[in-house]
Amino acid sequence: MNRASDAMHYSVSHHKLKLILSGAGLKSGDAAGIDQLFGGKDGYYWFGTLRDMCPEGKTLSWENQYAMVAAIQAHEDASAAEDEMPSEKPTPAHIAAISKLLAI
Repeated sequence: MNRASDAMHYSVSHHKLKLILSGAGLKSGDAAGIDQLFGGKDGYYWFGTLRDMCPEGKTLSWENQYAMVAAIQAHEDASAAEDEMPSEKPTPAHIAAISKLLAI
């Protein structure tokens, strides 16, 4: 029996992101559609972050939502520091959407 406390696994790859967009009838340049799919305003930003953090041809995976969110935030923090910009934080809506889309 699955309970909410049971760990779900998550993964992301360029291929999986393409399948997610295709399944939603979206193209990679459809910022408004990707915003909506990835949790609302700035969803396209987080889609891009996921794409950027994943090496082409590789799959990143996490044992639970906390590890996935921590990896996304660590990538964002590093990218922001490199660009000398303040770091962004995904909203609960972004996290919920990303979790749903990347769950294995």
